[in-house]
Amino acid sequence: MLQTFAILLVFQTVGEVISYALRLPVPGPVIGMLLLFGWLVFDNRLLPVIQGAANDLLKHLSLLFVPAGVGIMVHANRIGSEWMPIVIALVISTWVAIAVTALVTRALMRKPPAGQPSTDAVEGGAQP
Repeated sequence: MLQTFAILLVFQTVGEVISYALRLPVPGPVIGMLLLFGWLVFDNRLLPVIQGAANDLLKHLSLLFVPAGVGIMVHANRIGSEWMPIVIALVISTWVAIAVTALVTRALMRKPPAGQPSTDAVEGGAQP
C-alpha cells in the first residue's frame, strides 16, 4: 500500500509541476490522474502494484465528500444569495454532459468491432 501511495503522489506531483510551470487552469491532481491513465494505457505493469490499494481507497471514497459538504455549510449564506447562477450553471452543464455523452455513444455505436466486416460490404450485394 505504501508503494501505491508513493506512485500516486509521484503522478500528482508531476501534474502539479506541469500545471504550475505552464500556468494551466487545470488542477495538478487532475493532470497527474490523466498522466497515470495514459501510463496505464500504454504500459500496464503498474496495474497489479496499484490495483489492490486503489480498490481499498475507492471503498472509502465517500470520505472525500466530507470537505465539500463542510464547504457548502460554511458558505451557505453566499450560496443562498447566488442560487440562481448556480442553478443555471448546473442545468446547462448537465444538458451539455448528456448531449456530449449521446453524441459519443452514437459515434462509437456506428464503428464496427475490430475484425468484422463493415455493413457496407453486406449492403453492396456481397453476401457471405
